[in-house]
Amino acid sequence: MSVLTDLPRLHAEGRTAGITSVCSAHPTVIEAALRLGVETASPVLIEATCNQVNQDGGYTGMTPADFRTFVEAIADRTGFSRDDLILGGDHLGPNPWKDLAPVDAMAKARAMVEAYARAGFGKIHLDTSMGCAGEPAALPDVTTAERAAELAAVAEAAAPTPPVYVIGTEVPVPGGATHAIDHLEVTSPDAARETVAVHQRAFAARGLDAAFARAIAAVVQPGVEFGNDDVIVYRPDAARALSAALTDLPGFVFEAHSTDYQPTEALAALVRDGFAILKVGPGLTFALREALYGLDHIASALDGAPPALAAAMEDVMVANPSNWQKYLHGTPDDLRRERHFGYADRIRYYWPDPAAQSALARLDARLDGRRIPETLVSQYLGALYPDVAAGHLEPTPHALQIAAVERVLRQYRAATHPG
Repeated sequence: MSVLTDLPRLHAEGRTAGITSVCSAHPTVIEAALRLGVETASPVLIEATCNQVNQDGGYTGMTPADFRTFVEAIADRTGFSRDDLILGGDHLGPNPWKDLAPVDAMAKARAMVEAYARAGFGKIHLDTSMGCAGEPAALPDVTTAERAAELAAVAEAAAPTPPVYVIGTEVPVPGGATHAIDHLEVTSPDAARETVAVHQRAFAARGLDAAFARAIAAVVQPGVEFGNDDVIVYRPDAARALSAALTDLPGFVFEAHSTDYQPTEALAALVRDGFAILKVGPGLTFALREALYGLDHIASALDGAPPALAAAMEDVMVANPSNWQKYLHGTPDDLRRERHFGYADRIRYYWPDPAAQSALARLDARLDGRRIPETLVSQYLGALYPDVAAGHLEPTPHALQIAAVERVLRQYRAATHPG
């Protein structure tokens, strides 16, 4: 856990250091992150969101205890030490139940936080910024802080080891924007300072000064986001005043959400400027989907049958539109393209579907035992071709999928561990 608690001190000393927060429940993504952790002898932070994993199962069907077992099994299989595994809970608050009355939504949130804490999740992001039934969409900072302290009290009572906390009131939408974006309002320095101050008061009012001393980061908007078709790239000049506010916030760094698809130099600039915790999720499953669709075309080139995976996934998504319908907009052609290829990567919700799993099994069967020629890797998975051609990467279906995800994670590694 020291890799997290050391971040504020290192930034205050002028040293560039950060950590990647892998926000995904996909087993291949998690395996790639842990394999890279083995290679670099580094701790790995993996976070589950309130919608993915909760006491009711979330959309993955897993409770926090289930998620721990799931990740630890992958760690054991890859040779990654459980001692170096950090599990986090992201956006823990009433969001999954915000259609309920506030008292009922917070009761559910308390049960969720207790489940995460009892399962030993060491990093807890408290997100109570959203209004519940009958409330405005965004709540006053005082209300947000009071509810966060209420949840922290639950975590303190349930956790076998005291967790670290991330707080914040200007929290981006999980999974990226739901509309086209062309600019963002960077959090003001005064707002960042007030966020920390109001949470400190709320924690103190509940006798949670020791818990607040373990708050290491605040979520702010540094000016990064992605929609279905566009990415807002970090501009250090626009966030200079916000970054400078950390001098007034000893013991804190900033946590940056929605950093998916940022260029490596932008990620490095974020870490340098104190946005030391970089969250990434859809960008990793986007890379995995690219690899899977590329492998489908490779199978077609090898056996002469048409590609089949995209058509199967289209059927799955159209049959159950709940995970994309209210997020994607445009003509039927726009919707079809965005379902498969949008940066928001709404397709990630559908890979566990039994029909999707059957389609993946059929793809595996088509490629089973076949040698994948370098020329087809070059044609359909071009970013991976140099490593294949150099003999560094075995061109097997699973290895290529892992490498596609690792390629993104290595950008984050370069940003968080410069030199």
